[in-house]
Amino acid sequence: MTLLNPISPTDLKRKLDSGEAILIDVRESDEHAREHILGARLAPLSAIDAHDFDRDHGKAAVFHCKSGMRTQANAAKLLARGFPEAYYLEGGIEAWKQAGLSVHANRKAPIEIMRQVQIMAGFIILTGVTLGALVHPAFYGLSAFIGAGLTFAGATGWCGMALLLKTMPWNRGSFGA
Repeated sequence: MTLLNPISPTDLKRKLDSGEAILIDVRESDEHAREHILGARLAPLSAIDAHDFDRDHGKAAVFHCKSGMRTQANAAKLLARGFPEAYYLEGGIEAWKQAGLSVHANRKAPIEIMRQVQIMAGFIILTGVTLGALVHPAFYGLSAFIGAGLTFAGATGWCGMALLLKTMPWNRGSFGA
């Protein structure tokens, strides 16, 4: 198994301040729009390209996500980007904030699509269970349908609810800083 070296938020801050490293945010654009570390370059795992960093290959690369788990799970893909030195931010952006380091937060941007999926799926399941208990047992089928959809999304990586939510008006458009 290929691993990235961990780096603490304070060590990363020192490397960034000295110009020794480049910080690469591998989260999706909706996550980055809502909150990001100033100076981090967005390169979502779903679309990362080695040529995005041609001018930075002399620096150490530090990849980060929300908690560090997604980055570590994709270490081989990230190491293939051609950096002589590569790290992951231990604990991700959450650890960066816990260390008291600043982030740019845009509360006008919608919450991340996957959180919207979780909220919507939970609401529909609760509605199905409630209506099944109070109105008619057939409403339990609504909860079963959402459960099947979540299982399918987890198994295939394709989430119809996420695609639908991305088309909603609050997820389109420009969100000022």
